[in-house]
Amino acid sequence: MPNDFNQQIIDEFRANAGRVGGPFEGARLILLTTTGARTGATHTTPVGYLPDGGERILVIASAAGADRHPQWYRNLLADPQVTVEDGTFTYPARAEVLTGTERDRIFARAVEADPGWAAYQAKTSRVIPVVALELGAASPPPKVTTWGAALKMIHDAFRRELALIQAEVDRSGPGLGVQLRVNCLTVCAGLDGHHTKEDTGMFAGIGAQRPDLAPVLDRLRGEHRRVAELVGQLQAAVTADNTDRDQVRAQVAQLVADLEAHLAYEEEQLMPVLDGVG
Repeated sequence: MPNDFNQQIIDEFRANAGRVGGPFEGARLILLTTTGARTGATHTTPVGYLPDGGERILVIASAAGADRHPQWYRNLLADPQVTVEDGTFTYPARAEVLTGTERDRIFARAVEADPGWAAYQAKTSRVIPVVALELGAASPPPKVTTWGAALKMIHDAFRRELALIQAEVDRSGPGLGVQLRVNCLTVCAGLDGHHTKEDTGMFAGIGAQRPDLAPVLDRLRGEHRRVAELVGQLQAAVTADNTDRDQVRAQVAQLVADLEAHLAYEEEQLMPVLDGVG
């Protein structure tokens, strides 16, 4: 059973689509469910994570620098099949403990983004493990009962992630750290994938059922092309050898502004249609 503090976070996380307050407000959190190594019972724990591009995220078994690995880590050593909740989707995942130079490289990347990881390592003689979680096919939370609500939840996840990236860019030095670059590239890939699915799936389906919405869908597709241009510019900036922090800040701000206008229009026009489908 989770302790009372963890259970409060779990309850708040699930009630608010991944948003929590208190000491973890604004943090990237998941709920990680493992199978007990001794009991076989499932255990859910709130865990911070790092984006890693594609379908992989990273978690660090710091236990705040304790000399003993956290229980969730000991569980996944026994059974690497886990479940990940990010507030929008739930995924089956397979855990892989990283070793050698890959572990060291990613831990250094985490320390560059947040020196607190180095402080935890300094408190203990154990080598703090880094774990990659390879995510499987996603399913929405069971409380989402309409396609419109699902669309809004996905949009809000992009809003939150871009707000985090804006804050991280503002806090960064003249250049951008490796992890921040990865964060930018991950959300860019996510936006591209989401809009591609809308263009080829949802918009096509709505257009076939509602020919009267053709002007709306044409506008939304045009906005997708505009967002894709901004995403391409941001990707080029963060992968350049001499990344300019102020340029990236301006590009992120422009992307956020254009994307918010697009999301608001899409929600206004399509959520009533999607909610009618159920």
